[in-house]
Amino acid sequence: MPRFVSRFALFVLLLASIFVSAATFGQSSAPNVEPPTSASAPSAAVAQPVSDEVAEAEAAIVSSDWKRAEARLAPWLAAHPADARALFDAGYVAVMQNQQEDAAALYRRAVEANPKSFEAHVELGLLLARQGKLAEARPELAAATTLDPGAAGADAQARAWRALAQIDRATDPAQASEDLLEALKLSPETPEDTLLAASLAEQAGQYEAAEAAYRRVLAQNANSATNSAANYAAASAGLAHLLILRKQYPEAETLLRKALDQSPGDAALTTQLATVLAAQDKAEALPLIQKLHEAHPQDAAITRILAEVLAEAGEAAASDQLYVRLLTASPDDPALLVAHGGNLIHQLKFAEAFAAFDKTTRLDPANAGGWSGLAFAASKTNQPSVTLHALTMRSKYLPEVPSTYFLRATAYDALHQKTAAAACYHQFLAASAGKFPNQEWQARHRLLVLEDKK
Repeated sequence: MPRFVSRFALFVLLLASIFVSAATFGQSSAPNVEPPTSASAPSAAVAQPVSDEVAEAEAAIVSSDWKRAEARLAPWLAAHPADARALFDAGYVAVMQNQQEDAAALYRRAVEANPKSFEAHVELGLLLARQGKLAEARPELAAATTLDPGAAGADAQARAWRALAQIDRATDPAQASEDLLEALKLSPETPEDTLLAASLAEQAGQYEAAEAAYRRVLAQNANSATNSAANYAAASAGLAHLLILRKQYPEAETLLRKALDQSPGDAALTTQLATVLAAQDKAEALPLIQKLHEAHPQDAAITRILAEVLAEAGEAAASDQLYVRLLTASPDDPALLVAHGGNLIHQLKFAEAFAAFDKTTRLDPANAGGWSGLAFAASKTNQPSVTLHALTMRSKYLPEVPSTYFLRATAYDALHQKTAAAACYHQFLAASAGKFPNQEWQARHRLLVLEDKK
């Protein structure tokens, strides 16, 4: 009986780990937008008459004396609650003190006080994006792109466009590309831009363009003036992903080992390397993923990959312990149920396997792996009618193979449907071509009995 979960399911599981772990890819709820820097400081805020109190607060901000700045701003704002510049300054001070909700409220008040404040819209949008409040962040950033950045300049406006691109990438990749193009009209391309362009091209199925972009980032030295180790790692992960898609495992392995020299212990790169090694049947894969799992025991994606590598290594019981743990958190995950059922089959726990596969097909009627497993488990639990039904359902999604002909033949045989059983035994023998000697002997023996009694 072949394994129900191919090792290439590792790739599917791997994607979650790559795109969640590599911040440059920005697939988590919050996009990859930068924290406030000195460029965000209030010196660039909307020009307006400045009181002595606000001027003193801004001098304190320049010195990073947040408490003194807050002490100057609080009484001023109590008396002048609509001072947009002071509100912006207070929001900035709150951000730098990690008072995120207070900062958002102050920035909102600054926008209300002066709807044309480019800086207030930008900083509010970036803050909301970092908090994962993308639906609230987008209108603020979009508004900023229509406003005069004033002293903040074109680079600040490009920053707003880049943040929009990060937000749009998940729901509207085409719009994200347009956002990025607008940013590049205002400032030079950065490695982060190239990575985003590569990711967007990959989402659109433009793999050659994505590969070219990843290679452009890799052509720059990590830790150079224009690149970083994080960018190099992200580009390596992206290119390795494409190589894995094309099953170019040796090249992917070389790439990933080089990247890990630059970023030792990187979880995403290590996960990919373990996947590539497993695909090449290299023994190094198991200890590598085990070590990674020890370092990240709560990471579900890494746990799934370790479970699969253990299963491929013939460690069904150890693998299943991990799948059972994963199913506790995600009891209705069809992929986990199929993998769990496969392990139960290899442990000869056929009734439990039947239950796992039956649940899979109820949750996901188009799950071919679930129907394959159900057919086999039903045959082992003496349910020939269920076997035939499962095989019929499987045939809607996958072609027949020798094992399905054999299961069908034995099911018909158990139901005493001799003509149908004989026909399926013949189909099995024609398809098996000597690859399954034990089943072929059984098929020939049953044909002698069935055909002699016609």
